[in-house]
Amino acid sequence: MKVRTNIIIAACVAALSAAPVWAQFKPTKPVEFIVHTGPGGGADVLARFIAQVIEKENLAPVRFQVNNRDGGGGLRAMAYVAEKKGDTHAIAVFTGNWLTNPLTRAEAKFTVKDMTPVVRLVLEPALVAVKADAPFKTLKDFIEAAKKAPGTMKQSGGSITSRDNVVRQLLMHDTGANWAYISFPGGGERIAALLGGHVNMMVIEPQEAGEHIKSGGMRVIAQVSDKRLAGYPNIPTIKEAGYDIPNVPQVRGILMPPGVAPDVVAYYEDLFLRLSKTASWRKYLEEQQFEDGFQKSAELAKFFDTYTDQMRKILIEAGAKVVR
Repeated sequence: MKVRTNIIIAACVAALSAAPVWAQFKPTKPVEFIVHTGPGGGADVLARFIAQVIEKENLAPVRFQVNNRDGGGGLRAMAYVAEKKGDTHAIAVFTGNWLTNPLTRAEAKFTVKDMTPVVRLVLEPALVAVKADAPFKTLKDFIEAAKKAPGTMKQSGGSITSRDNVVRQLLMHDTGANWAYISFPGGGERIAALLGGHVNMMVIEPQEAGEHIKSGGMRVIAQVSDKRLAGYPNIPTIKEAGYDIPNVPQVRGILMPPGVAPDVVAYYEDLFLRLSKTASWRKYLEEQQFEDGFQKSAELAKFFDTYTDQMRKILIEAGAKVVR
């Protein structure tokens, strides 16, 4: 009898050790899904789509509720996440801004190193767009117009350390042209400024621009990408257009507040791995022309270091003052 009891105990121990770590944690209430942009921004669009897929595919026992914490070029959202130490029911979409903003803004209290990496999801190209009835048919047309009237042309964008402005700084440094940068907290406002004729150009993600291009409101004049996207085979990349500047990468993924236990991270890792394998997600990547950039927590932590080093060099080349 004692031998049999020992066998049963050993079997139970083996079963428990074989169980996935994430099985030790499951959310028990709605998960707060934090984004640093207002409604319509790239991070907001992505978060809302993810929340829909999680619910549609029954991937989690609770709902994911988007909370827009826009303002401060992302610093407000970063501080909000960092101060929720140990919160197992809060996740956030991070973008390249979360890595670049602290590099140039001394007032930034937190960096991604103060938070818990979960997964990297996508790498994104971008488009250089103008209003459909603008006189600029090519990027060269816009650059030449900016040279003739320094400081009068305008570009709408996000924070001053966003890819939008980094691309602008690199192009101005390369060409000697000069144009103004108007910062807006949300993607919807940036787009409205262009469509309303209040600015002349913007750098925009394909997912934000798609409907406006299809409806004839926007014209794409260049691509911020290493190669032409399938949806824009006739539009040159910036380098193909004749401007030899570094490709400025954009990245999106998920992180959590600091002080989160490994089993919690493992749960969310597995959740997003399962999401990345759904037909809905694969279709979304194809439609938005995103690159699948999935990485788990340990890989993402290393990526944060390499990406930060890369962006520090690009910002310095663009003429930005780097404080970290």
